[in-house]
This record gives sequence, C-alpha cells and structure tokens, in this order.
Amino acid sequence: MKVLSKLAAVALMLSAFGATAQEYPGSRPISAVVPFAAGGPTDKVARELALAMSKALGGQIIIENTGGAGGTIGAKRVAQAKNDGYTVLIHHIGMSTAPTLYRNLGFDPLKDFEMIGEIADVPMLLVGNKSLPPNTLKELLPYIKANAAKLSLANAGVGSASHLCGLMFMSKIETELVTVPYKGTAPALTDLLGGQVNLMCDQTTNIAGQLRANALKPYAAMQPRRVEAFKDVPTAAEQGLPGLEVKIWHAMYAPKGTPKAVIDKLSAALQKAVQDPKFKAQMAELGAEAVPPAKAKPESLRAHLASEIAKWSPVIKKAGVYAD
Repeated sequence: MKVLSKLAAVALMLSAFGATAQEYPGSRPISAVVPFAAGGPTDKVARELALAMSKALGGQIIIENTGGAGGTIGAKRVAQAKNDGYTVLIHHIGMSTAPTLYRNLGFDPLKDFEMIGEIADVPMLLVGNKSLPPNTLKELLPYIKANAAKLSLANAGVGSASHLCGLMFMSKIETELVTVPYKGTAPALTDLLGGQVNLMCDQTTNIAGQLRANALKPYAAMQPRRVEAFKDVPTAAEQGLPGLEVKIWHAMYAPKGTPKAVIDKLSAALQKAVQDPKFKAQMAELGAEAVPPAKAKPESLRAHLASEIAKWSPVIKKAGVYAD
C-alpha cells in the first residue's frame, strides 16, 4: 500500500507539472533581463523581440534593464534567479567574452544557463574620421603600419562591442594602435566625428545615421558578405584581409534547471518571432538581421556559444586586457 501511495503521489506531481507546463506562461508576465542600459543596441533588439515573442507565446514579456560591469551584473542575476521560466536573459556577444575578460566572473555561461536560442546579428563596420587620408582599407593598412604610434582606436569601454572588434582588428593586422576607451559609444563617436580620435569599429545600429550623412569614412564590413543596409562598403575579405569577421550576436537564456517543457515553449515562440515579418523589418531598419529559425534553438545556441568562447579567449589573452 505504501508503494502504491508513493507512486500515486509521484503521478500526481507529474500530472501537476504537466498542467503547469501546458498553461505556461498563463497570465503571469515573463521578465526578460537586458544587462545594459535602455536605448542601447541590445535593448532595441530585445524590445522588438518581446513584442514578437509575446504574440507567439500568448503571454506578456516585459523588459528589465540591469546594466553594469559589461553585462555581467544582469547575467549573474538571471543565473541566480528562480528557474520557473519567468525570468530570462537577453544578452549579446558579451556572454562569450566575459569568461576571459572577467577572471572572477561568478558564473559559467555554459553551465549555469539553459539555452533558448539565438535572436539576431548586428554587423560591425570599421570607420574613421573624415580627415584621415586613406579612403579604402587597402590604403589604410599601409598607412597604419607607417603611423601606428600616432593613430588612435576608440572604443566604448572594456568588454564593449567596439573594444572586442578593435582587439580582433589589431590582432589580424599584427599592429598595436593607441587604444582610447570611453564610457559608452556616444562620447567615443563624438570624438571620432570631431577628429580627436582616428578610428573605431562599431555596430551599424550606433553609426547608421552618421554613415548615411557621410560624416564618417567607412573602411570595411566585418562579415563574409556586405551589409544589406550599406552595400557600397566592401568587406574586409574583399580588400585583402580575410578572416576579419566580427558580428554582435544576440541570444536568449534561462536559469539552469528551468523545465525542458518551458524551454521548448520559449524556443518555439522564439522561432516564430524570428520569422515574423514585422520583427524582421524592424531588425533591417536597425541594420541588423534576424537569425533563421534553425539557429533559434537550444542546441544551436550552445554550440555557437562554445565556439565563440574558444574564438575570443586567445584574442583577449594576447591583448592582456582584463575587465577586473
């Protein structure tokens, strides 16, 4: 009888969980933590995704901005959150660089999260101020070699997208420039436009307006093909520098131990969202691109995150620049 009672209790628990998974998310909103300030590129992607996913999921997703320490504060908060499916993380490439940039990180991106899927990619462009003599990357590279000690490369701070892209650029050309870190993209871009610094590598979402106004010199697209919104800018590979590819990818995660049935629902909604015509149009307007649905899956994200950690670790270690 005791065995039967125990089996009945287990069956009841499983039945209750099944009902919960079927009803999820119900009327309770899901909190999507963005580990950066409101109004930034990741926040813009997240807010558009929240609208598309809410429609696909049949429940509300609200954005919570928890900035600081290159996105690690918000990520750690989600890693430690209750694993009931009502707290998720929307982060960018920083999930793959944080393990090397922060030697006392406090969480493991691969072990402390459940993967949901990738969201969108934002291209990077290498740009310079209008006063620089070179007009193409082919002209710029020998100019850099001859003037490296006098040329400055701006970034938005340690661990930022522009910092990471700059590290990759210097690694590829095997030349160190004078790096100038700022507290955000806005002051870095202001000084670049004003001629106080010479070069910067940044996301199209940050510099699209200046490029369209012809206020900057675009030297190269850091991806295998030209950026759809800026087709007149050749890729680095087209100009004799293959392998210089940096894209700022975004993805969604949940705390470790979140039930598989919940992860499956979130991933299915994400796959619908990245195919939503309105979401795709909004991403294109930002100079970004929604991923194909096959990449909006847990197994795809896990493989991608692992490969990106392996890609960035030697670049950061070689530069010897750490955020802690």
